[in-house]
Amino acid sequence: MFENSKIAIIGSGSWATALAKILLHNVESINWYFRNPDNIEQFNRFKHNPSYLRGVEFDVSRINFFTDINEAVEGVDIVILAIPSAFLKEAMSSVTVDLNPKFIVSAVKGIVPEDNLIVGQYLHQYFNIPYERIGVIAGPCHAEEVALERLSYLTIACPDVKRARGFAFRLECPYIRTHVSDDIYGTEYASVLKNVVAIASGIVHGLRYGDNFQAVLISNAIQEIKRFVDKVHPITRDIKSSAYLGDLLVTAYSQFSRNRTFGTMIGKGYSVRSAQLEMHMVAEGYYAAKSIKEINEEFRVNMPIAEAVYNILYENISPAIEIRLLTENLR
Repeated sequence: MFENSKIAIIGSGSWATALAKILLHNVESINWYFRNPDNIEQFNRFKHNPSYLRGVEFDVSRINFFTDINEAVEGVDIVILAIPSAFLKEAMSSVTVDLNPKFIVSAVKGIVPEDNLIVGQYLHQYFNIPYERIGVIAGPCHAEEVALERLSYLTIACPDVKRARGFAFRLECPYIRTHVSDDIYGTEYASVLKNVVAIASGIVHGLRYGDNFQAVLISNAIQEIKRFVDKVHPITRDIKSSAYLGDLLVTAYSQFSRNRTFGTMIGKGYSVRSAQLEMHMVAEGYYAAKSIKEINEEFRVNMPIAEAVYNILYENISPAIEIRLLTENLR
């Protein structure tokens, strides 16, 4: 399946750039949607993305660039969404091409904040795409390490495991190994929650808590994630696998984690606004903290770490005070 498929990437950030690099090992060409035509002009001129992963050089003759999202997805079999979740709905609002026959893959690792929907739910509700044609890219895989061709593992989730396996084959290359799963709910929600936890990890780092407490925080966090995903979508899953625990660990600890970086700035005393302006990149966990808080009003799962992050980011509670309170709820 997907042996000669045409592929479009929607988004021009670091993860979209990393995915383009991976895919071009296995496909002749890709369609690539950029919102900004100036970036396309510079990309063609200098053979790399002018804004992200500039050390990755591309053969631009194998890339069809578009600034019209409908032209980018017209005639392709697979569409990969790699836009920050906060901007996904705006970008997709102009889509008039029928997406139903295509395989739509979320590489977003975020939640649509206006609707509190994971991307799979959003695609199903707004574009009537069957869940069997929706895939999720999960697992610990920072774009910066892909650029350096360091060995990484991805999990492709889809209720139709045959489709997941076919798409996973398109991503296999010397530095990418893949696994498949049928758990699109669990992998997406875990991807959302690990960003919230990474902000917490950054906050406690900024407050000068040490490695001992970080270990307690993350061991409690994976239990918190398990409680939530098991409540929202109760199926058999191994929360210790790389799609869940692995992704949490790398996002909470890595120097490349923008959510941890954002949290560290908050812990050091930055306001939310000043941290966002200085980063120049989207920390998905900021939006996720509010969405998870609202979603959990229905499910009422015990989530002290997510609650603490929400209180710090949205209720303006002192990080030092909130984390001190959190320490009483961890074990």
